[in-house]
Amino acid sequence: MGEKSVQKKQYIVETARKVFMEKGYKNVTMKDIVEACEISRGGLYLYFDSTAEIFLEVLKMEAEEKDDVFSENVTEETMVTDILLMFLKEQKKELLRRKNNLTIASYEFFFENNKKKDIREEYPKRKFEQAVESLAALVEAGIQSGEFYEVDAETMARNIMFLIEGMRVSSQTMGISEEAVDREFAYIVQNLVIEEE
Repeated sequence: MGEKSVQKKQYIVETARKVFMEKGYKNVTMKDIVEACEISRGGLYLYFDSTAEIFLEVLKMEAEEKDDVFSENVTEETMVTDILLMFLKEQKKELLRRKNNLTIASYEFFFENNKKKDIREEYPKRKFEQAVESLAALVEAGIQSGEFYEVDAETMARNIMFLIEGMRVSSQTMGISEEAVDREFAYIVQNLVIEEE
């Protein structure tokens, strides 16, 4: 694929992401994306065959952006506690942003495609397990550095991720306050980080 084609595909994915954020997944058609991109139907079909294919690209782009934000702020001198607090801060921003996120669209997509093992295994499950693995490594590093209490790192990481996932659902279904997020995250920190005397 030439540079111009790569840029066009990227433009389609970025524009489609805005459409999915606004309308969810199940209400978006190829026509919606054509209109938002201001391209011909044939132009869209040169790159993508379906809204599902486009949405998968949107998910990949989102994951890469989150990785970039996190890695940009972490240096060798960064304390493990600070990394945990950065992670929780990013999660809080996402939880409190009821609009302009892909949470509802993602749930709609995964419910619609839950019988497709490749999608189920590749995306929500793998994303969750990768998050648990990364968080467990962080917890283990905190234990080794003496910043965190001795805990089962994998269990702690899994509990944190289940809490965040539950809060993500709550934020979209019944709403969640900043105070509630702060309270839950403070509980994590209090039970993990050793306070300096």
